[in-house]
Amino acid sequence: MEKLLKLRSFYLFLGLAGGSFGSYLTLLLVHNGLDSSQIGMLMAIGTLIAIVIQPMWGIISDRYNQTRLVLILSVAVPAVLAVFYQSEYFFVLLLVYTIATIFSSTQAPIADSYAIAAANRVGSSYGSIRLMLSIGAAVGGYLGGRYITAFSVSTIWLPFMLFNLVAVLIALTLPKQAEENHMMSQSFSQGVRKLLGNRVFLAFLGGSFLVNQTMAAFGTYFVLAFKTVGGSTSSAGIALFIASVTNVPSMLYASKVIRRLGRERTLLIGALIYVLRWGIQVAFPYPSVMIGVQVLHGLSFGLFYISAVEYVSQITSADMQATGQSVFSMVFSGFAGIVGNLLNGFLLNQGGVMAMNVACMVSSAAGAVLLIYVSKSARRNNDIPAKGLGA
Repeated sequence: MEKLLKLRSFYLFLGLAGGSFGSYLTLLLVHNGLDSSQIGMLMAIGTLIAIVIQPMWGIISDRYNQTRLVLILSVAVPAVLAVFYQSEYFFVLLLVYTIATIFSSTQAPIADSYAIAAANRVGSSYGSIRLMLSIGAAVGGYLGGRYITAFSVSTIWLPFMLFNLVAVLIALTLPKQAEENHMMSQSFSQGVRKLLGNRVFLAFLGGSFLVNQTMAAFGTYFVLAFKTVGGSTSSAGIALFIASVTNVPSMLYASKVIRRLGRERTLLIGALIYVLRWGIQVAFPYPSVMIGVQVLHGLSFGLFYISAVEYVSQITSADMQATGQSVFSMVFSGFAGIVGNLLNGFLLNQGGVMAMNVACMVSSAAGAVLLIYVSKSARRNNDIPAKGLGA
Protein backbone atom coordinates (compact mmCIF):
# COMPACT_ATOMS: atom_id res chain seq x y z
CA MET A 1 0.00 0.00 0.00
CA GLU A 2 2.93 2.34 0.67
CA LYS A 3 4.12 1.85 -2.90
CA LEU A 4 0.65 2.64 -4.26
CA LEU A 5 0.64 5.88 -2.25
CA LYS A 6 4.04 6.82 -3.70
CA LEU A 7 2.93 5.98 -7.24
CA ARG A 8 -0.25 8.01 -6.85
CA SER A 9 1.76 10.95 -5.56
CA PHE A 10 4.17 10.57 -8.47
CA TYR A 11 1.31 10.62 -10.98
CA LEU A 12 -0.26 13.60 -9.18
CA PHE A 13 2.82 15.79 -9.57
CA LEU A 14 3.32 14.65 -13.16
CA GLY A 15 -0.24 15.83 -13.81
CA LEU A 16 0.35 19.14 -12.06
CA ALA A 17 3.47 19.71 -14.18
CA GLY A 18 1.89 18.73 -17.48
CA GLY A 19 -1.40 20.51 -16.83
CA SER A 20 0.23 23.79 -15.83
CA PHE A 21 2.61 23.80 -18.81
CA GLY A 22 1.62 21.53 -21.69
CA SER A 23 -1.67 23.20 -22.58
CA TYR A 24 -0.08 26.66 -22.52
CA LEU A 25 3.14 25.77 -24.36
CA THR A 26 1.62 26.93 -27.65
CA LEU A 27 0.86 30.35 -26.12
CA LEU A 28 4.48 30.56 -24.97
CA LEU A 29 5.73 29.64 -28.45
CA VAL A 30 3.41 32.20 -30.06
CA HIS A 31 4.69 34.73 -27.53
CA ASN A 32 8.19 33.84 -28.76
CA GLY A 33 7.19 34.61 -32.38
CA LEU A 34 6.06 31.25 -33.86
CA ASP A 35 2.78 30.69 -35.75
CA SER A 36 0.60 27.56 -35.55
CA SER A 37 2.21 25.93 -38.60
CA GLN A 38 5.71 26.43 -37.16
CA ILE A 39 4.52 25.05 -33.83
CA GLY A 40 3.11 21.97 -35.55
CA MET A 41 6.37 21.46 -37.45
CA LEU A 42 8.46 21.88 -34.29
CA MET A 43 6.40 19.35 -32.35
CA ALA A 44 6.20 16.90 -35.25
CA ILE A 45 9.97 16.89 -35.83
CA GLY A 46 10.68 16.52 -32.12
CA THR A 47 8.20 13.68 -31.77
CA LEU A 48 9.54 11.87 -34.86
CA ILE A 49 13.07 11.85 -33.46
CA ALA A 50 11.73 10.70 -30.09
CA ILE A 51 9.94 7.77 -31.77
CA VAL A 52 13.20 6.58 -33.32
CA ILE A 53 14.87 6.69 -29.90
CA GLN A 54 11.97 5.37 -27.81
CA PRO A 55 12.48 1.60 -28.33
CA MET A 56 15.78 1.97 -26.51
CA TRP A 57 13.92 2.85 -23.31
CA GLY A 58 11.80 -0.29 -23.44
CA ILE A 59 14.89 -2.43 -23.98
CA ILE A 60 16.75 -0.79 -21.08
CA SER A 61 13.77 -1.25 -18.77
CA ASP A 62 12.91 -4.83 -19.78
CA ARG A 63 16.38 -6.29 -20.37
CA TYR A 64 18.35 -4.49 -17.69
CA ASN A 65 15.57 -3.90 -15.12
CA GLN A 66 16.23 -0.17 -14.89
CA THR A 67 12.62 1.00 -14.64
CA ARG A 68 13.24 3.52 -11.87
CA LEU A 69 16.29 5.06 -13.56
CA VAL A 70 14.43 5.51 -16.84
CA LEU A 71 11.45 6.97 -14.98
CA ILE A 72 13.63 9.51 -13.16
CA LEU A 73 15.40 10.59 -16.36
CA SER A 74 12.07 10.95 -18.18
CA VAL A 75 11.00 13.57 -15.65
CA ALA A 76 14.25 15.26 -14.61
CA VAL A 77 15.65 16.08 -18.07
CA PRO A 78 12.53 17.90 -19.39
CA ALA A 79 12.33 19.78 -16.08
CA VAL A 80 15.87 21.09 -16.36
CA LEU A 81 15.48 21.99 -20.04
CA ALA A 82 12.28 23.97 -19.43
CA VAL A 83 14.20 27.16 -18.70
CA PHE A 84 15.35 27.29 -22.36
CA TYR A 85 11.79 27.71 -23.63
CA GLN A 86 12.37 31.44 -23.12
CA SER A 87 14.40 31.52 -26.35
CA GLU A 88 13.03 33.28 -29.44
CA TYR A 89 15.09 31.19 -31.89
CA PHE A 90 13.27 28.39 -33.72
CA PHE A 91 16.36 26.14 -33.82
CA VAL A 92 16.92 26.46 -30.05
CA LEU A 93 13.24 25.75 -29.33
CA LEU A 94 13.32 22.77 -31.70
CA LEU A 95 16.44 21.36 -30.00
CA VAL A 96 14.99 21.83 -26.50
CA TYR A 97 11.62 20.32 -27.43
CA THR A 98 13.27 17.37 -29.19
CA ILE A 99 15.59 16.45 -26.32
CA ALA A 100 12.81 16.93 -23.77
CA THR A 101 10.46 14.74 -25.84
CA ILE A 102 13.08 12.00 -26.25
CA PHE A 103 13.03 11.61 -22.47
CA SER A 104 9.41 12.48 -21.65
CA SER A 105 8.02 10.16 -24.34
CA THR A 106 8.92 7.18 -22.19
CA GLN A 107 7.05 8.44 -19.11
CA ALA A 108 3.72 6.85 -20.00
CA PRO A 109 4.85 3.34 -21.11
CA ILE A 110 7.39 2.95 -18.30
CA ALA A 111 5.21 4.42 -15.54
CA ASP A 112 2.19 2.45 -16.77
CA SER A 113 4.03 -0.90 -16.80
CA TYR A 114 5.27 -0.05 -13.29
CA ALA A 115 1.79 0.92 -12.06
CA ILE A 116 0.06 -2.13 -13.56
CA ALA A 117 2.51 -4.50 -11.85
CA ALA A 118 2.14 -2.72 -8.51
CA ALA A 119 -1.67 -2.67 -8.73
CA ASN A 120 -1.89 -6.35 -9.67
CA ARG A 121 0.34 -7.31 -6.74
CA VAL A 122 -2.03 -5.83 -4.13
CA GLY A 123 -5.31 -6.49 -5.95
CA SER A 124 -5.90 -2.85 -6.89
CA SER A 125 -6.58 -1.38 -10.35
CA TYR A 126 -4.37 0.57 -12.71
CA GLY A 127 -7.13 3.15 -13.13
CA SER A 128 -7.10 3.99 -9.42
CA ILE A 129 -3.45 5.01 -9.82
CA ARG A 130 -3.69 6.69 -13.23
CA LEU A 131 -6.59 8.91 -12.15
CA MET A 132 -4.17 10.91 -9.97
CA LEU A 133 -2.53 12.16 -13.18
CA SER A 134 -5.92 13.48 -14.28
CA ILE A 135 -6.52 15.16 -10.92
CA GLY A 136 -3.12 16.81 -11.16
CA ALA A 137 -3.71 17.86 -14.77
CA ALA A 138 -7.10 19.34 -13.83
CA VAL A 139 -5.67 21.42 -11.00
CA GLY A 140 -2.54 22.25 -13.01
CA GLY A 141 -4.54 23.37 -16.06
CA TYR A 142 -6.64 25.71 -13.96
CA LEU A 143 -3.68 27.05 -12.00
CA GLY A 144 -1.74 27.53 -15.24
CA GLY A 145 -4.45 29.80 -16.60
CA ARG A 146 -4.53 31.79 -13.36
CA TYR A 147 -0.72 31.98 -13.33
CA ILE A 148 -0.59 33.42 -16.86
CA THR A 149 -3.31 35.95 -16.02
CA ALA A 150 -1.52 37.07 -12.85
CA PHE A 151 2.06 36.94 -14.14
CA SER A 152 3.21 36.16 -17.69
CA VAL A 153 3.19 33.26 -20.13
CA SER A 154 6.95 33.75 -20.53
CA THR A 155 7.58 32.22 -17.08
CA ILE A 156 5.07 29.32 -17.28
CA TRP A 157 8.06 26.97 -17.36
CA LEU A 158 8.80 27.73 -13.69
CA PRO A 159 5.91 25.80 -12.05
CA PHE A 160 6.50 23.00 -14.57
CA MET A 161 10.07 22.67 -13.35
CA LEU A 162 9.12 22.75 -9.66
CA PHE A 163 6.34 20.14 -9.94
CA ASN A 164 8.58 17.81 -11.95
CA LEU A 165 11.40 18.06 -9.42
CA VAL A 166 9.00 16.97 -6.67
CA ALA A 167 8.02 13.99 -8.87
CA VAL A 168 11.72 13.11 -9.21
CA LEU A 169 12.15 13.11 -5.42
CA ILE A 170 9.21 10.73 -5.09
CA ALA A 171 10.55 8.45 -7.85
CA LEU A 172 13.85 8.17 -5.98
CA THR A 173 11.99 6.37 -3.16
CA LEU A 174 10.52 3.71 -5.48
CA PRO A 175 12.07 0.22 -5.88
CA LYS A 176 14.51 -0.32 -8.74
CA GLN A 177 11.95 -2.11 -10.88
CA ALA A 178 8.35 -3.32 -10.90
CA GLU A 179 7.74 -6.69 -9.23
CA GLU A 180 6.53 -8.41 -12.39
CA ASN A 181 9.28 -7.13 -14.65
CA HIS A 182 11.10 -10.28 -15.84
CA MET A 183 14.29 -10.39 -17.87
CA MET A 184 13.60 -10.41 -21.59
CA SER A 185 13.75 -13.91 -23.10
CA GLN A 186 13.85 -12.60 -26.67
CA SER A 187 15.12 -9.61 -28.62
CA PHE A 188 13.15 -6.41 -29.03
CA SER A 189 12.76 -7.00 -32.77
CA GLN A 190 11.41 -10.53 -32.20
CA GLY A 191 8.87 -9.23 -29.70
CA VAL A 192 7.74 -6.43 -32.00
CA ARG A 193 7.39 -8.82 -34.97
CA LYS A 194 5.09 -11.04 -32.92
CA LEU A 195 3.03 -8.07 -31.79
CA LEU A 196 2.70 -6.66 -35.30
CA GLY A 197 2.05 -10.09 -36.83
CA ASN A 198 -1.52 -10.10 -35.51
CA ARG A 199 -4.10 -8.38 -37.74
CA VAL A 200 -6.44 -7.57 -34.87
CA PHE A 201 -3.63 -5.90 -32.95
CA LEU A 202 -2.73 -3.89 -36.06
CA ALA A 203 -6.36 -2.78 -36.35
CA PHE A 204 -6.23 -1.79 -32.68
CA LEU A 205 -3.10 0.30 -33.34
CA GLY A 206 -4.72 1.87 -36.41
CA GLY A 207 -7.86 2.76 -34.50
CA SER A 208 -5.81 4.17 -31.64
CA PHE A 209 -3.79 6.27 -34.10
CA LEU A 210 -6.84 7.76 -35.83
CA VAL A 211 -8.58 8.52 -32.56
CA ASN A 212 -5.63 9.97 -30.69
CA GLN A 213 -4.30 12.18 -33.48
CA THR A 214 -7.35 14.33 -32.70
CA MET A 215 -6.00 14.84 -29.18
CA ALA A 216 -3.22 16.98 -30.66
CA ALA A 217 -5.96 19.39 -31.69
CA PHE A 218 -7.04 19.48 -28.06
CA GLY A 219 -3.73 19.22 -26.21
CA THR A 220 -1.68 21.43 -28.51
CA TYR A 221 -4.14 23.84 -30.09
CA PHE A 222 -7.14 24.08 -27.75
CA VAL A 223 -6.11 27.35 -26.14
CA LEU A 224 -5.31 28.94 -29.52
CA ALA A 225 -8.58 27.68 -31.03
CA PHE A 226 -10.53 28.80 -27.98
CA LYS A 227 -9.11 32.33 -28.17
CA THR A 228 -9.74 32.40 -31.94
CA VAL A 229 -13.50 31.99 -31.38
CA GLY A 230 -13.53 34.68 -28.70
CA GLY A 231 -12.63 32.86 -25.46
CA SER A 232 -10.26 34.19 -22.81
CA THR A 233 -7.15 32.60 -21.31
CA SER A 234 -8.74 32.33 -17.86
CA SER A 235 -11.83 30.65 -19.35
CA ALA A 236 -9.53 28.25 -21.22
CA GLY A 237 -8.10 27.27 -17.84
CA ILE A 238 -11.60 26.44 -16.64
CA ALA A 239 -12.21 24.29 -19.73
CA LEU A 240 -8.95 22.43 -19.18
CA PHE A 241 -9.88 21.89 -15.54
CA ILE A 242 -13.23 20.39 -16.55
CA ALA A 243 -11.58 18.16 -19.16
CA SER A 244 -9.07 16.76 -16.69
CA VAL A 245 -11.33 16.43 -13.66
CA THR A 246 -13.90 14.40 -15.63
CA ASN A 247 -11.16 11.83 -16.16
CA VAL A 248 -11.24 11.04 -12.44
CA PRO A 249 -14.58 9.18 -12.20
CA SER A 250 -13.99 7.69 -15.65
CA MET A 251 -10.65 6.18 -14.70
CA LEU A 252 -11.86 5.21 -11.23
CA TYR A 253 -14.67 3.10 -12.65
CA ALA A 254 -12.98 2.09 -15.93
CA SER A 255 -11.98 -1.32 -14.54
CA LYS A 256 -15.59 -2.05 -13.59
CA VAL A 257 -16.78 -1.08 -17.07
CA ILE A 258 -14.08 -3.25 -18.63
CA ARG A 259 -15.02 -6.24 -16.48
CA ARG A 260 -18.65 -5.83 -17.54
CA LEU A 261 -18.24 -5.03 -21.23
CA GLY A 262 -14.72 -6.17 -22.06
CA ARG A 263 -11.69 -4.15 -23.14
CA GLU A 264 -12.61 -4.08 -26.83
CA ARG A 265 -16.14 -2.79 -26.31
CA THR A 266 -14.91 -0.19 -23.84
CA LEU A 267 -12.37 0.98 -26.44
CA LEU A 268 -15.15 1.32 -29.00
CA ILE A 269 -17.38 3.28 -26.62
CA GLY A 270 -14.52 5.68 -25.91
CA ALA A 271 -13.93 6.18 -29.66
CA LEU A 272 -17.61 6.88 -30.32
CA ILE A 273 -17.63 9.53 -27.60
CA TYR A 274 -14.67 11.14 -29.38
CA VAL A 275 -16.86 11.38 -32.50
CA LEU A 276 -19.64 12.96 -30.45
CA ARG A 277 -17.44 15.57 -28.76
CA TRP A 278 -15.95 16.74 -32.07
CA GLY A 279 -19.35 16.66 -33.77
CA ILE A 280 -20.80 18.98 -31.14
CA GLN A 281 -17.96 21.45 -31.68
CA VAL A 282 -18.53 21.32 -35.44
CA ALA A 283 -22.21 22.12 -34.96
CA PHE A 284 -21.71 24.76 -32.25
CA PRO A 285 -18.26 26.46 -32.52
CA TYR A 286 -18.72 28.80 -29.57
CA PRO A 287 -16.59 29.36 -26.43
CA SER A 288 -19.39 28.30 -24.06
CA VAL A 289 -19.91 25.05 -25.98
CA MET A 290 -16.15 24.40 -26.12
CA ILE A 291 -16.12 24.66 -22.33
CA GLY A 292 -19.21 22.52 -21.76
CA VAL A 293 -18.20 19.75 -24.18
CA GLN A 294 -15.12 19.05 -22.08
CA VAL A 295 -17.41 17.06 -19.78
CA LEU A 296 -17.14 14.36 -22.45
CA HIS A 297 -13.35 14.35 -22.25
CA GLY A 298 -13.27 11.99 -19.28
CA LEU A 299 -15.62 9.51 -20.94
CA SER A 300 -13.70 9.61 -24.21
CA PHE A 301 -10.03 9.75 -23.23
CA GLY A 302 -10.43 8.16 -19.78
CA LEU A 303 -12.24 5.03 -20.93
CA PHE A 304 -10.19 4.75 -24.10
CA TYR A 305 -6.76 5.10 -22.53
CA ILE A 306 -7.34 2.80 -19.54
CA SER A 307 -8.83 0.03 -21.69
CA ALA A 308 -6.06 0.43 -24.29
CA VAL A 309 -3.25 0.15 -21.73
CA GLU A 310 -4.87 -2.88 -20.10
CA TYR A 311 -5.48 -4.41 -23.54
CA VAL A 312 -1.77 -4.14 -24.37
CA SER A 313 -0.82 -5.49 -20.93
CA GLN A 314 -3.11 -8.49 -21.43
CA ILE A 315 -1.75 -9.52 -24.82
CA THR A 316 1.93 -8.90 -24.01
CA SER A 317 4.08 -11.46 -22.20
CA ALA A 318 5.48 -10.67 -18.75
CA ASP A 319 9.03 -10.11 -20.00
CA MET A 320 7.86 -7.68 -22.71
CA GLN A 321 5.56 -5.39 -20.69
CA ALA A 322 7.54 -2.16 -21.03
CA THR A 323 8.34 -2.97 -24.66
CA GLY A 324 4.69 -3.68 -25.46
CA GLN A 325 3.61 -0.42 -23.86
CA SER A 326 6.40 1.36 -25.78
CA VAL A 327 5.09 0.03 -29.11
CA PHE A 328 1.61 1.23 -28.22
CA SER A 329 2.95 4.61 -27.08
CA MET A 330 4.98 5.00 -30.29
CA VAL A 331 1.73 4.79 -32.26
CA PHE A 332 -0.73 6.33 -29.78
CA SER A 333 1.40 9.30 -28.70
CA GLY A 334 4.26 9.29 -31.21
CA PHE A 335 2.99 8.86 -34.75
CA ALA A 336 -0.46 10.17 -33.82
CA GLY A 337 1.21 13.19 -32.23
CA ILE A 338 3.25 13.91 -35.36
CA VAL A 339 0.31 13.69 -37.73
CA GLY A 340 -1.99 15.48 -35.30
CA ASN A 341 0.38 18.38 -34.75
CA LEU A 342 1.19 18.84 -38.45
CA LEU A 343 -2.33 18.30 -39.78
CA ASN A 344 -4.24 20.22 -37.14
CA GLY A 345 -1.70 23.05 -37.07
CA PHE A 346 -2.03 23.41 -40.86
CA LEU A 347 -5.83 23.22 -40.75
CA LEU A 348 -6.08 25.75 -37.93
CA ASN A 349 -3.72 28.12 -39.74
CA GLN A 350 -5.32 27.77 -43.20
CA GLY A 351 -8.94 26.80 -42.60
CA GLY A 352 -9.65 27.93 -39.06
CA VAL A 353 -11.24 26.15 -36.12
CA MET A 354 -14.08 24.66 -38.18
CA ALA A 355 -11.73 22.85 -40.60
CA MET A 356 -9.76 21.39 -37.69
CA ASN A 357 -12.89 20.21 -35.87
CA VAL A 358 -14.37 18.55 -38.98
CA ALA A 359 -11.12 16.68 -39.64
CA CYS A 360 -11.04 15.47 -36.03
CA MET A 361 -14.63 14.22 -36.24
CA VAL A 362 -13.91 12.27 -39.45
CA SER A 363 -10.65 10.83 -38.11
CA SER A 364 -12.20 9.61 -34.85
CA ALA A 365 -15.11 8.07 -36.80
CA ALA A 366 -12.63 6.16 -39.00
CA GLY A 367 -10.84 4.96 -35.86
CA ALA A 368 -14.14 3.74 -34.43
CA VAL A 369 -14.74 1.65 -37.56
CA LEU A 370 -11.42 -0.17 -37.05
CA LEU A 371 -12.27 -0.76 -33.39
CA ILE A 372 -15.61 -2.28 -34.40
CA TYR A 373 -13.55 -4.87 -36.31
CA VAL A 374 -11.37 -5.42 -33.21
CA SER A 375 -14.41 -5.90 -31.00
CA LYS A 376 -16.16 -8.28 -33.40
CA SER A 377 -12.98 -10.31 -34.01
CA ALA A 378 -12.32 -10.73 -30.30
CA ARG A 379 -15.86 -11.96 -29.64
CA ARG A 380 -16.17 -14.16 -32.72
CA ASN A 381 -12.79 -15.84 -33.02
CA ASN A 382 -11.09 -15.20 -29.69
CA ASP A 383 -8.00 -14.18 -31.69
CA ILE A 384 -6.21 -12.54 -28.76
CA PRO A 385 -5.71 -14.96 -25.85
CA ALA A 386 -4.42 -13.56 -22.58
CA LYS A 387 -0.64 -13.07 -22.71
CA GLY A 388 -0.74 -14.56 -26.17
CA LEU A 389 1.67 -12.25 -28.00
CA GLY A 390 5.35 -11.80 -27.41
CA ALA A 391 5.50 -15.08 -25.49
